[in-house]
Amino acid sequence: MLGLDAAVDPNRCRMLGLAGSVAIVAGGLTAGALPVRDALVPSSGRAALGLVGAYFGLVLLVAAWWWLGRAVRGPRPPSPRTLLLTLATWAAPMLLGPPLFSRDVYSYLAQGAMVQAQIDVYAHGPERLGGPLATEVAPVWQHTPSPYGPVFLALAARAAGLAAHFDIPAGILGMRLIALLGVALMVAFLLSLARRCGVDPSAALWLGALNPLVLLHLIAGAHNDALMLGLLAAGLVAALGGRPVAAVALVALAALVKAPAALGLPAVAVLWSHRLVGRARLVRAALLTTGVALATTAVVTAATGTGYGWLAALDTPVSPHNWSLTSGLGRLSGALLDAAGSGLGDAAVPAWRRLGLLTTAVALVLLWRRRERLGPVYALGLGLMAVCALGPALRPWYALWGLFLIAAAAPDGRARRLAAAASPLLALAVLPSGSAADGLQLTLAISGGALAALVLWWMFLAPGASIAPRAQAAR
Repeated sequence: MLGLDAAVDPNRCRMLGLAGSVAIVAGGLTAGALPVRDALVPSSGRAALGLVGAYFGLVLLVAAWWWLGRAVRGPRPPSPRTLLLTLATWAAPMLLGPPLFSRDVYSYLAQGAMVQAQIDVYAHGPERLGGPLATEVAPVWQHTPSPYGPVFLALAARAAGLAAHFDIPAGILGMRLIALLGVALMVAFLLSLARRCGVDPSAALWLGALNPLVLLHLIAGAHNDALMLGLLAAGLVAALGGRPVAAVALVALAALVKAPAALGLPAVAVLWSHRLVGRARLVRAALLTTGVALATTAVVTAATGTGYGWLAALDTPVSPHNWSLTSGLGRLSGALLDAAGSGLGDAAVPAWRRLGLLTTAVALVLLWRRRERLGPVYALGLGLMAVCALGPALRPWYALWGLFLIAAAAPDGRARRLAAAASPLLALAVLPSGSAADGLQLTLAISGGALAALVLWWMFLAPGASIAPRAQAAR
């Protein structure tokens, strides 16, 4: 990305990424997903400066990550320990900064407070709770029941208790610590998965843990996908290590955070079948997996007391302006049908979403048939990527569902290259406030990114650049 043919110094990548991370957080202090009482008018001078600064830092961070990837693929790749130090360095500023790139953390806290108040989160939205936390939830989700499982809601209730006893920032910190626990599990079990799947651990860490999407959305945004992926990875490692009962329980817990993790159960069943003897091994493994998963679900649901309403809440309405592939095609088709006067425009979005679900089902069947050749972990990663790409809703961090497992299990080739190329594009796709961009905000964001690109050119590419690559300086 920086046009350097010489060896790359991982230490310089670390410092460049740290500068980017600090700039993102500093910009987020005025342009982030702030509490309503602290939010500024987007057109105000401070908010505009914050947006420019956040995108300036975002481009620096993406450049540092991409440059570090060159080092990972180079003749002297950094060790996993060096990469973990880099991850900690880049993540540290984001731990104490404001929520960034999404307001979902406020929804999590409101739903946790509803659990504490014994309000059925699967029947009512945060509007039923009222009060300061409900005020922070975006209007589109005020009347929407929670689609999350009892494991996550029990943890969110603890964080909501911090918000109630102290203040909303304390609750945000609690949610961020939960997300950080998930990231720690992701990192620990990513290394184990990579070794078991024959993938270089450094390459897996670069793509799956140091990825800007992890930093921006799982840490800065405090999304519950971190805990889901951490538990899913733990379950897959247990399955590969010959502990199928523990594996099923862990994957079931992941699904009780967020439903997409349930796709990991067939992968565990395949691995369990390899340890059985006799006929119909896969059928017996599937039955055993189902039994352990149902028992885990029953125990956890009874312990948390939230009930089974999350099953019905899985069809939570999708935002009408969601920018998933099927939703986008549906809106475009609907506009064309309306322009033609057919009267069928309103049916276009539902039709495209049903087609997307059907295509996803076909893709999952094809991957299931190729599971032995691909390996269950890699096949699961591709399946989760299909769910993300073809589902009715898409957010940048959803890509991590499949990307994380692709990083752990995919051989060198097209899948890894596409995942690496898509990550910076998705990282740049959302404003620090999590809101849709208007013309002014888009101009400010582009200005901040362009300024960062100019600085990078001056540092690395201009004649007599102030920072020369390590090998070049030695000549």
